[in-house]
Amino acid sequence: MSSMIHKKPAIIFFVLILLGFTSLGASLGGVVLGPVDGGRLADGVYEGVHRAGPNKAVVKVTVQEGKMVEIEIVKHRAWKGKKAESIIPRRIIERQSTKVDAVTGATNSSRVIMNAVQKAIEKAYQR
Repeated sequence: MSSMIHKKPAIIFFVLILLGFTSLGASLGGVVLGPVDGGRLADGVYEGVHRAGPNKAVVKVTVQEGKMVEIEIVKHRAWKGKKAESIIPRRIIERQSTKVDAVTGATNSSRVIMNAVQKAIEKAYQR
């Protein structure tokens, strides 16, 4: 019985930590991601910023002739997700969509970058 009493605080602590990471993961979703409507994009360079939990991305997206042609990561604050920096922008440009497969081991950073690009692209839509 005595050993069970000592384990309860550790179990409660673990559950609280797990719930915190679960809510953090839920908050990483952000804006609606998807294919870009190139017919409505105005040429130019647009900045997007997205923060979720400990991760933050600042990007500049260059649009030419209605297509994303370059994505520059101006700033990327991440715990372990640095490997997403070279992969996610390339995938977004290839697919002309902000909804692409996340990089394994860098899921949260991938999502933050995708959301930052989406926010930049929303500024490029002609009204």
